[in-house]
Amino acid sequence: MSDKNTNNEARAPTATISSIDFERPQTWEKKVYLTIDIDWAHDDILADTIQIVEKAGVCATWFVTHETHVLSSLRSNPRFELGIHPNFNFLLQGDARMGATAEEVIEGILEVVPEAKSVRSHSMTQSSVLLDLFKEKGLTHDCNHFIPHEVGLRLRPWKFWNGLTRVPYFWEDDVAFINKENTPFKRLVGCSGIRVFNFHPIHVFLNTESMDRYERTRDIHKCPKKLIDHRGDSSQGGRYRLCELLESL
Repeated sequence: MSDKNTNNEARAPTATISSIDFERPQTWEKKVYLTIDIDWAHDDILADTIQIVEKAGVCATWFVTHETHVLSSLRSNPRFELGIHPNFNFLLQGDARMGATAEEVIEGILEVVPEAKSVRSHSMTQSSVLLDLFKEKGLTHDCNHFIPHEVGLRLRPWKFWNGLTRVPYFWEDDVAFINKENTPFKRLVGCSGIRVFNFHPIHVFLNTESMDRYERTRDIHKCPKKLIDHRGDSSQGGRYRLCELLESL
């Protein structure tokens, strides 16, 4: 699905990841893609990001980590799609809490989001084995390649050998604040090639501008009423940056 903001100054239409047809550049070449890794965020924290994105009237792909009643709100918005965000980290450490095999990990999160067509792994975990499993389970679009815009490449989707469409992304909130990267979004939205941005609700709620703010509040990430007292006011924080991006569309 795709949609264009009704703002007369809109610079680019937005769309969802699974709408991309790599063989048809018109489905992606002049569009902007907003993705959200929900990363087990508290419902109130997730609802906060949903409200901001819905108010902007743009499309978004939400990579889901867990069952929550908030998913019904996401599903009710025709501009949104739900993808999966499987976590293989525990399995790699010999811990079977998410599944005893990679296939079980994928099947577990697909039980939550059976309609999913797009995938980004937590920590961007990928391999040829996982990519074949994604395809086998009915997924069509993989978004596990982060290539920062500073590299200066004109990015585009491509077809993997098993038929998956691979979609690179070039901006992420935590990477930006770790690297103190503050390129204006108006410039990034104007880049040629595919433009995929990624945010996390915890960084939006907290307006995270540094790992220090994130780490020192980790114990209250599930307590939004307490956490809000620790929200930063930096113009380089995740909340400000999301609003800046939405205003540039």
